[in-house]
Amino acid sequence: MTVSRMAPKSLYKQIYEGYRQAIVEGNLRAGQRVPSTRVLAGELGISRIPVLNGYAQLLAEGYFQSRVGSGTTVSASLPERAADVRPVDRRPRKIGEERRRVSKRCANLWSPEGFFGSRGLGAFAVAQIAFEHFPLAIWNRLVTRHSRSVRAPSLDYGDPMGLKELREAIAAHVRTARGVRCEAHQTMIVSGSQQGLEITTRALLDPDDQVWMEEPGYRFARSVFAGSGCKVAPVTVDSEGLKVSAGAKKCGAARAVFVTPSHQYPLGVMMSASRRLQLLDWAESHGSWIIEDDYDSEYRYEGMPVTSLQGLDRNSRVVYIGTFSKVLFPALRLGYLVIPEDLVERFLAARFALDIGPATLPQAVLADFIGEGHFARHIRRMRRVYGERRSTLVDNLRRQLGSAVEITGAEAGMHLSATLRGIRDVELSARGAGENLRLVPLSPFYMGRAARQGFILGFGNTAVPEIPAAVDRLCKLLRSRQP
Repeated sequence: MTVSRMAPKSLYKQIYEGYRQAIVEGNLRAGQRVPSTRVLAGELGISRIPVLNGYAQLLAEGYFQSRVGSGTTVSASLPERAADVRPVDRRPRKIGEERRRVSKRCANLWSPEGFFGSRGLGAFAVAQIAFEHFPLAIWNRLVTRHSRSVRAPSLDYGDPMGLKELREAIAAHVRTARGVRCEAHQTMIVSGSQQGLEITTRALLDPDDQVWMEEPGYRFARSVFAGSGCKVAPVTVDSEGLKVSAGAKKCGAARAVFVTPSHQYPLGVMMSASRRLQLLDWAESHGSWIIEDDYDSEYRYEGMPVTSLQGLDRNSRVVYIGTFSKVLFPALRLGYLVIPEDLVERFLAARFALDIGPATLPQAVLADFIGEGHFARHIRRMRRVYGERRSTLVDNLRRQLGSAVEITGAEAGMHLSATLRGIRDVELSARGAGENLRLVPLSPFYMGRAARQGFILGFGNTAVPEIPAAVDRLCKLLRSRQP
């Protein structure tokens, strides 16, 4: 046993951890006697107090036992493996070397490894906003206002549905801007659209239920369904959106369908009026649910805003999911559900089992941000900013790549899809990182064989002056690809 006065850990902690490690690794066996506190303190040249404290902790946790007249020994009740004198094998274990049972459903989830570490490192990052344009001074003032006015009752649990003032503000906004048919009592505040989908799945679906998903489609949604034990049926997307007839032919009895009709993710196409009505008719005739993810519909650059699918629903078959991650900032972690009236209690129970309810302070800040008009002004301003970035990106892609690139989804949102022939998008994406390009490959968004190769290009975080040079680097990367 050795200790150091220069170590960052206290002397008693060093004594405690030294003995504990020796016991766990088998260097001290059950029943083996240890020095008295007085003897050890003398050997170490320290006060007896840290030794007493270290021994007391080891006694309390059951590593030591002490009897009058017998001194202190290693506890005889420790399992044999703790006193095994064989050397510890510290080599990394290979999968399968020991029985470690985990959820089979979790094996089907898409891992976001590397997703966050690479965000922001280069042009064309998807789902990133123009952070420099967010009105931080206004937001900070609202945060300060609410932080200084905290009262004891506000420290209790809030309404599981969310702050009433925020739900009223959101309901008013989506009725006007998105044509959603709702009232505040149908609106639930959630921690982003991902949690909204999780709650919806828990409330409506059972394991082995079949769910249509757009092909290609949003991988995080696929993970939610897989994690719930649902069976995902990929349904082709064309220029009019999800092909309802193909879904009905493949899996007519599906329990639900997940769609992004206003700006399909990742291709960006808009679902036509004909397909929307077909989908609503199918859902009504089969008693199925439609889950509409309206993640970035506030930004549309060509034509009039498109009414939500939920706004066309007359039979309460649609659950509407919205988020503030794109229109404000992703770290806010606030989104919302608009729930059919007769299902509110079921959704409330599912939500309560998940996390009881949302945090109150950010909701109060956001309610004021909307109520005082800052939200509407911010959207108008950002529509101009993103519109200019989008036009610059499209013009440069067409000028440099011409007919070699097919651009879809540029009419709305914060990303577009660039389809290219004769490339391997995953390989090029990895190489693009070295050129300061954040290229999201299109092919992994297919469950089956990838019908297209290309990239999902975000323009939210790339300023107009940076776009031409970024497109130049992309073109050089394409020209240098291996045959």
